[in-house]
Amino acid sequence: MNHAMRPVLSASVACVLAWGTFARAQVPRPGPSFHEAVGMAWAIDPIRTELQVGHNSARARARAAGSWFAGGPTLSGEYMDDHMLGSNEGYTTYQGGVSVPLWLPGQGSATQQVASAEAASIDEQLNVEHMALSIRVLDAGAAALIARSRVDVAHVLYDATARMATSATRAVHGGELASTDGQMAQAAMENARNELALAQEEAENARAALEVLLGHPVIPDIARYGGADVTHARFIAVRDMEENDPRIQAAHHTVEAAEANMKLARRSFMPNPEIGVDAIHEKQYGSPWDDRVGLNFSIPLPSEVRNTPIMSEARNRLASATSQETQARRMVHLEMMRVRERLIAATTARQATRTAAENMDRRAEAQEHAWRLGEASLDMALAARQAAASTRLACARADVEWHVASIRMLIATGTVP
Repeated sequence: MNHAMRPVLSASVACVLAWGTFARAQVPRPGPSFHEAVGMAWAIDPIRTELQVGHNSARARARAAGSWFAGGPTLSGEYMDDHMLGSNEGYTTYQGGVSVPLWLPGQGSATQQVASAEAASIDEQLNVEHMALSIRVLDAGAAALIARSRVDVAHVLYDATARMATSATRAVHGGELASTDGQMAQAAMENARNELALAQEEAENARAALEVLLGHPVIPDIARYGGADVTHARFIAVRDMEENDPRIQAAHHTVEAAEANMKLARRSFMPNPEIGVDAIHEKQYGSPWDDRVGLNFSIPLPSEVRNTPIMSEARNRLASATSQETQARRMVHLEMMRVRERLIAATTARQATRTAAENMDRRAEAQEHAWRLGEASLDMALAARQAAASTRLACARADVEWHVASIRMLIATGTVP
């Protein structure tokens, strides 16, 4: 047997270094930082545009509520004469007026408070969307990196099985190996080829999904963030972390907007009264022209038929906002615990899989060497290679997930690294 062919990866090379070599080979230029990637996604995020329009609208409503009157002026006019009655005595009347609705006591300031509270709520919703977008970028970037590591592992496995299949074919032709072993080696190589094709498909899909999110065909370099960033981060108490979470802040501002709306509903206990000026210009039979000027007012009286639905809707809105705030606090508290535990578990998994990958690489090399010397069967050598590939992929996945958990912890503290 020919002993010159050696495995592509030496036993001393960890799977993390193998992943780094592959990433550098596939990406000629270094990818953007995670912070830059989030900025790319934020610049083209459609939800951000929608929320900004809503914020501007709420601010405009707050400014409009500072008007002296509760609405725009109303113009009225009348024209009457006696010609349609079949007479021509010269009775002609022109009448016109203008009136404006008045604020009820405290209604104007309550309207401003509602609009301002809604604008503040949308401000926090922007922060919530930015946080959610950061997590989406993180997950998409991690999926792309893991998919590329799967391609890397599949390449290594295919190279190893192809090398063993070539040696087995020569051995079969030389009468040194049974044909069934040659068929086994060819089947292993074809399975590795199929795995490589599937891995390349997954990598392309992950890359396309990330490009749609970022607007650029790049993969963020999340490997630069790790335990040192978490260690040096300025942590605060868990309670303060929860209170500063934008999801809780948004829910709290929604409650404030609902409370302001309840106050406005109480202030709007009746339709707005109107006051205005009328002018009359008329001509009567046998009399000179007559002009008159006067005031007019209209005061609709309160009605339970009108007020009850308004108050009911305001109460329902406040109850819903209060319930959502309670649910948001519970959800954020649970998520904080999960993020912390995920980081602890990811740290352990990273260390364990790295050691396991190194050991499985050594075992695969030893089994292949023993097979070439006739001291081990082919199926054992192939199984060792497959097991080494699976462990190496688990190692690369654990390494990416550790970086993801570190960044997720930083995001939970209110920092986008």
